[in-house]
Amino acid sequence: MIACLGRFVPENDVESRAENDDVSTICKSLGLKGSIDFGVGATNGSADKDFGGMYSYKPLAVIRPSGADDVAVVIKAAHLQSNLTVAARGNGHSINGQAMADRGLVIDMGSTGDSHFEIVKVKGSTYLDVSGGALWEDVLKRCVEDFGLAPRSWTDYLRLTVGGTLSNAGVSGQAFRYGPQISNVAQLDVVTGNGDMVTCSESRQPELFFNVLGGLGQFGIITRARVLLQSAPDKVRWIRLVYAEFDEFTRDAELLVSLKEERESFDYVEGFVFVNSDDTVNGWPSVPLDPAQVFDPSHLPQTAGSVLYCLEVALHYNNSDPRSAVDAVVDRLLERLGFVSKLNFEVDVSYVDFLLRVKQVEEHARANGMWDSPHPWLNMFVSKSNLAEFNRAVFNEILKDGINGPMLVYPLLRSKWDDRTSVMIPEEEIFYLVALLRFPPPHEDGASIKKLVDQNRGIVQYCKDRGFDFKLFFPHYKSEEEWKCHFGDRWTRFRDSKKAFDPKHILAPGQKIFSRISNEP
Repeated sequence: MIACLGRFVPENDVESRAENDDVSTICKSLGLKGSIDFGVGATNGSADKDFGGMYSYKPLAVIRPSGADDVAVVIKAAHLQSNLTVAARGNGHSINGQAMADRGLVIDMGSTGDSHFEIVKVKGSTYLDVSGGALWEDVLKRCVEDFGLAPRSWTDYLRLTVGGTLSNAGVSGQAFRYGPQISNVAQLDVVTGNGDMVTCSESRQPELFFNVLGGLGQFGIITRARVLLQSAPDKVRWIRLVYAEFDEFTRDAELLVSLKEERESFDYVEGFVFVNSDDTVNGWPSVPLDPAQVFDPSHLPQTAGSVLYCLEVALHYNNSDPRSAVDAVVDRLLERLGFVSKLNFEVDVSYVDFLLRVKQVEEHARANGMWDSPHPWLNMFVSKSNLAEFNRAVFNEILKDGINGPMLVYPLLRSKWDDRTSVMIPEEEIFYLVALLRFPPPHEDGASIKKLVDQNRGIVQYCKDRGFDFKLFFPHYKSEEEWKCHFGDRWTRFRDSKKAFDPKHILAPGQKIFSRISNEP
């Protein structure tokens, strides 16, 4: 499939060319504590592909470091070569080849997953020092089981690395309260594009600290993060509420994320769009939380359109809390909401199972072959003032038959994000994450995948033409002008920071932001 797609999505990653370098000699001379695969070994693994499945670039070598020292050695070695680049790879969940290096070096950070794991207390707060190569799923299980603690902010899917999500943002249904994951980090260990190992924070090397957070891997590779923790609840009341009208759905979602006190709202707020039909993937059956629950469409008003909306919320509680007390809190919150009567679904699950809820989706997708198919996903941040038109034009027209996967849409608060980081978000206080998570059927031909990619581009172009206040999340552009537009008046800072921390443009070539600066005169 990837070979077929190559005809439709051509790339020429010239910045990663290293034809004149004898990679085997380079690799053997590094003296690493970890391991190296080069030649056939490097191309037989997974470093030349990612979850997106639409691009494939073969590296010269794959390095599995033992720790930050090895990472620094690799980057310094790349400095000595004329055109060599280095890409850090977490768990390979990028969509558009961002963690690849065409004829460059790929550092598989998963090999460092156990190099840091320590609970520390600083000024009355509790943190976890954890490796950048650790999976969030492992962080969750170890923190909860061993310490009764957990990070405050998550992503929906937890088989992602700490360094990977912190290089983007890390967003889920807790972000309205605590901000994204990058707002919950106090300190980082980073290996810069110069090969320097630097500990940074808000008060120590702050320029590097904030540039790296959400920095798309452009300024350094995260080898350790200090993540804020809180007490982990035992259980979660998980609830889905159906809406026929978009304005009622957004009104309630915005109400819940705007309430200031914790017990005035739920602990998790997300939402999604689904098709008003019996389609098992895109329609009514996708909403109930338990096999015994049934979506009865007779409860829908006659005015319901081709798509419907679901508000997904969750309330944390402990085993010691009386069930009647939990019911009372839930009832009080639901009384304020305008969902369709009798189209609400709820279950009680453990906190860990709730955070690992997407794992069941993964297991199902792997079983039917869709996990390994291409995933032409589109992730965006869209301002509140533009969302109604987006809903009319995109959800109710372009995507009215569904996308064979979730269409997420839920509100976030700008005040919970730190403008000093590298992430770009809309200007309004309330903006929405929109995620079109397509799972095409297995063995879909390249032409069909290209149509989906083109449809994504058409949606983005519509937003541009209409002057929407929006930003791509996990952006993927191919020209400097597009990147300048993405960063706006912060482009100069981004470019200057690249010059300071990665002057030869060695890191993260798959992002297509900067071209490698050759050593040759």
